[in-house]
This record gives sequence, structure tokens and C-alpha cells, in this order.
Amino acid sequence: MFTIGEFSKFCCISARMLRHYDRIGLLHPAATDEQNGYRYYDSSQIPTFQRIEKLKRYGFSLAEIKRLLTLTEAELNIQILLQYERVKEQAASLTETLTCMERDISHFKEGITMNRNYHVIVMNTPEQRVFSVKRTIAVKAQDIHGLISDLMTQAKERGLHRAGPCQLVYMGNEFNEDRMEVEAQLQVAEAHPDTKLLPESLCVTAIHQGPLEEVHIGYQAICQYLDQHPEYQLTGISIERYLKDENTVSSAEELETAILFPVEKA
Repeated sequence: MFTIGEFSKFCCISARMLRHYDRIGLLHPAATDEQNGYRYYDSSQIPTFQRIEKLKRYGFSLAEIKRLLTLTEAELNIQILLQYERVKEQAASLTETLTCMERDISHFKEGITMNRNYHVIVMNTPEQRVFSVKRTIAVKAQDIHGLISDLMTQAKERGLHRAGPCQLVYMGNEFNEDRMEVEAQLQVAEAHPDTKLLPESLCVTAIHQGPLEEVHIGYQAICQYLDQHPEYQLTGISIERYLKDENTVSSAEELETAILFPVEKA
């Protein structure tokens, strides 16, 4: 048996943290002196301690770990796989954030302002024949790219030929980054049972150049324009039209996205 101080040295963890583990029921001492309250540990507890520390490193909270320790090995493995997917998503999000920060830092050094200038116009969009795929996704670049890739694959399977850019139509009444119903559309040349004809429409539009992660700035420019031009009223849902997508450019800076909102003149 080892005192709490000795055990803390073997495990490279503070005695204070071991006391905390005891209080929350995560790792109790092997024995406690009833007279003086001293805690004693033995080497058989090391595997449990190691598992706790590994699960902490995986990003689980102490409350979650307490529950995980009661699971079978198979059940625990499932939870670790689920956590792996969550951490992978977080890592991808952090990578996007770092890329954005690096780009802005580069702009600072070059004396380029962070504010973008958008030329917002009202225009008639022509009639289009499109093939589409509807899905609920998280509004992230990788999910959008995946949906567009699936759209292209399904169009090819039907023998349809691309006649214009892909676009994404947001179906919901409000924005939800984690869960949004969208329709990916591809302008095609052929009539087909799975295609539909979109009528000509009046749209207020702006062109965003650069990463999709920053496309929201273009939306805000359109918002400002409509606020200054009350003669135009929104009549439909927003569209992102990918004039230059990831398959046609060498870097995210070269991407070109048209943002369109259907309107009518009051």
C-alpha cells in the first residue's frame, strides 16, 4: 500500500487531484484510515488511473469518464469511436479558423484592410434546367463540397451533362449552422424525369471572392443594400451559385460565389 503522496509520485499527478477524484467517486483509495483519514492506494489501481487519464486526453469530461468506467470494453470502444468523430470535426473547424487567421495576419502585414467591398446589384436571372439533390447538412465547407460531389456523381449516372454552375438553395426559414435543409442544383443541358425548370426571376446579388467560410460577409452586404433600398422586398430563399468552385481553382482565394436573393419591386 502507498500513501497518497507516494501514489501521486508514481502516477505523476497531484495529491490534490487524487483527492478530487475520490470526492467525485471517480477513483477511491484502496483503503482509508478511519482514525486520521489518510488515504492509501495500491498498484492494482494503476490500470484504472491510466484509463481515466487516457479518456481525459480524448476530451471526455470527468463526469462522462465516471459513466464510461462502468461500461463493458465493447461499449467503451463505441463511445471512443464516437468521440473520435467529434474530435475530428473540431480539428477540421480549428484548421479552418487557423487558415482564416493566417490569411488575415498576412493581410495585416501587407496593409490590406479586413473590410471587403461588394458591388450589390439587382438583376434578372435566366430560366434554368437543373438536376437537384435535397439533403439536411451542417453548413460547413467540407459538407457542402461532399454534397456537390454527390450531386455531380448522380447527374453523371443519369447521363446528364453540365451546362452551367452548381448552386446551393437554402430551404429553411432561418439559418442553422448545424442542421440546415438545402438543395444542391446543377444546371444541365438535357430534359430528364429527374430535372426541373427554374423560371426567370429578379434577384439582388453580390459576388463573393474567397473561401466559403467568409461568404457570410457577402450576405451582410446584401442586407445593407436592401435596408437602403426599401423598394425591393424579399420573395424567396437564398441561393449560393458557385461560379468558380474547388475543381476549377488552385486556392480558396480564387473561389467565386454569387449570392442571390429573389426579390420583387414594391
